[in-house]
Amino acid sequence: MNEWILLLIAAIFGSVISLAGGVYLLYGKWGVDRLQRVSVPFAAGALLAAAFVDLLPEAMEGSDTHVISLVVLTSFLVFFLLERSLSWFHHHHEHEHANPRYRRNSSLIVIGDTLHNFIDGLAIGASFLVSPVTGIITTIAITAHEIPQEIGDFGLLLAKGMKKRNVVLANLLSALATVVGAVLVYALGGSVPISEPILLAITAGFFIYIAASDIIPTIHAEPKRRTANIQAAVLLLGVLFVGVTTTLAHDMIGGHEHDATEQHTH
Repeated sequence: MNEWILLLIAAIFGSVISLAGGVYLLYGKWGVDRLQRVSVPFAAGALLAAAFVDLLPEAMEGSDTHVISLVVLTSFLVFFLLERSLSWFHHHHEHEHANPRYRRNSSLIVIGDTLHNFIDGLAIGASFLVSPVTGIITTIAITAHEIPQEIGDFGLLLAKGMKKRNVVLANLLSALATVVGAVLVYALGGSVPISEPILLAITAGFFIYIAASDIIPTIHAEPKRRTANIQAAVLLLGVLFVGVTTTLAHDMIGGHEHDATEQHTH
């Protein structure tokens, strides 16, 4: 399949699937709190596995490991500083509901979500520059993270009095920023000399930061020991799922790419 088509399919599909949690919030019957308690730790596991099992090994292959490690650390710190300086870059939904001074108007919620989705798209596009399988694994990890985040976004917009139809439309348009970001990076990658290992290292730092600073602390903060243990198990399930998916995807897609290369050579 043409890599451009695969990129568009992955970015669009990931964007739509990421809205599933929010749509469920509007029309579902299973408790949203229960849904978030499962989806949030799964997302953390998915992000960590994508970073350590796929992105970092790809980035370090044939590269200076010290440089890659430094880029990961720098990326982690940059996203930390961005979050500290831009309160709407990454949402702390529990605090926003608990304290009125954290609440933003609807337009800022949508703008913040759009920026976040655009950055997700940059990560997807950068990963597709390396290989389709790396792009797919990155898309899976980002989608797993976006599902619980969109639940919070939908809830905040509903709390602001926005109609259900408008909530869905606003988040759908915001999700398209992921596609724009992915296409932009992928298009520039063909004409501008971009270091693929550096891009992967930046993405890995981004994933590690989100999981370590925003998601895992919510598991530690869970007052019920049984629930926290379940969440820890779900986190490990997320690691296992993406780890196995990564291995299988590399074997399947990587094998096809190797065969295609050999046929082209002959």
